[in-house]
Amino acid sequence: MTLDGKVALVTGGGRGLGAEMALAFAAAGADVVLAGRRIESCAAVAERIRAEHGRRALPVACNVSHWEQCDALVEAAYGEFGRVDVLVNNAGSSPLYPSLAEVPEALFDKVIAVNLKGPFRLGALVGARMAAAGGGSIINISSIEATNPEPHAVPYAAAKAGLEALSGGLARTYGPAVRVNTIRCGPFDTDIAAAWPDELRAELERRSTLGRVGKPDEIVGAALYLAGDGSGFVTGAVLALDGGWR
Repeated sequence: MTLDGKVALVTGGGRGLGAEMALAFAAAGADVVLAGRRIESCAAVAERIRAEHGRRALPVACNVSHWEQCDALVEAAYGEFGRVDVLVNNAGSSPLYPSLAEVPEALFDKVIAVNLKGPFRLGALVGARMAAAGGGSIINISSIEATNPEPHAVPYAAAKAGLEALSGGLARTYGPAVRVNTIRCGPFDTDIAAAWPDELRAELERRSTLGRVGKPDEIVGAALYLAGDGSGFVTGAVLALDGGWR
C-alpha cells in the first residue's frame, strides 16, 4: 500500500490516532501536513517523520472549529506542497456534561463545530481541488456513537452521525475523481484513555467481541487501505473498526 509521491493532510495529527496515521502515511512514502490546536505536538510528530522516514512534514496550528482557520490550513498545505492527495478529518472533541438539559449552548456549538463543521469546510475546499486535479481520497473518522449514542455523548453522537452523512454527500459531489469514505472507530487506547476509570475500561472490553479496546496502531491498516489505490472502487463506504462492538 504505497503512497509514494503523495501528500496527506491529517487533522488532529499531533497525538493519538492522528499521529499514528500520519506516521504510517510517511512510512508509505507520503509527505504529510499535520494540523492541530497544539503546534508543539504537531511539530514533534513532524520531526519524527523527517527523522524516521525522510519525508517532508509541515506542522500547522489550526482549530478546525473556525472556518477561517480551515481556509488558512488549506492555503498552507497547497502553498507548501502544491497538492493534497489524502485528507483525513480526524480532529474530534466530546466534552463531558452533567445532563442533557444542562448542556450549555457554547459546548454544543463547539462539539458540532469540531466534529462536523470543520470536516465540512475542509472536505469542500480540498475536495474541489482534488476533483480539479483528477483524484484524491478523503477519510472521515467517525465513532460507534454515530449509531449507538450513549447518554454521556449525545451531542458528539449527533455530530458523528452528521459526519457520516457528509461523507456520502461529498462522495457524490466530487466523484468520480474523489473517493470519500468513513472509518467508524470504537474505543482505542490512546492518551485520552489514561483518564478512563477502571469500571469504564472493563465495560468497554465487555462490549467488544474481541474482549479489548483497540491499540492505536490498529487504525493504520484501514487508513492506508482507504488512502491508497487498493481501494480504488470504494467510496461512500463506512468501515467499522470497533472490535465487534455489541
